[in-house]
Amino acid sequence: MEEIYNLIQSNVHMAPFIIFGMLLLAGFNIPISEDGMLFISALLANKNPDHLVPLFIGVYLGAYFSDLICYSLGRFLGPKIFEIKMFKNMVPQERIDRIHAFYEKYGIVTLIFGRFIPFGVRNGLFLTAGLGKMDFLKFALSDLLAATITCSLYFTLYYKFGSTVVEFVKEANIAIFGVALVVVLILWLKKKKLNRLSN
Repeated sequence: MEEIYNLIQSNVHMAPFIIFGMLLLAGFNIPISEDGMLFISALLANKNPDHLVPLFIGVYLGAYFSDLICYSLGRFLGPKIFEIKMFKNMVPQERIDRIHAFYEKYGIVTLIFGRFIPFGVRNGLFLTAGLGKMDFLKFALSDLLAATITCSLYFTLYYKFGSTVVEFVKEANIAIFGVALVVVLILWLKKKKLNRLSN
């Protein structure tokens, strides 16, 4: 992370384009952290206030278009995507079905909530939306709102508090991830119970 930061810092006038490009690669499941890019862009903006707006636009649009790429891969390649090595073990069929059921039931809330969960869950979420043939316009508008909320929140936190807030964000993300797992477990148990009763 430090090497990436130093590289971008030494080319601050090009930083929004570098960050944007790196986040586009993340849409192809290349391990580039959106949270890391938000952190780097906010730190740079703090040190270079003249570049604040371009840096935010670069990281925000990069994150959003990365989501659209991941969705499109799922939608247009379908299950064939799992024949590609870097996507092979990304999302088991069971999780695709579960996330698709969440989309059907909760729609936009799934995307907003899911965008706060790190650990590769985001890309799995967007890929699943594509695999489940979620309406493109619905996905694009929902994710635009979700990306606006998360990018604005994290960028602002990192911009104002720098590295002092990183541990708080990590803990909050772990808590959100934990809550998501509990919710999924409860819904799965309810579904299992209903299936047992109907049989």
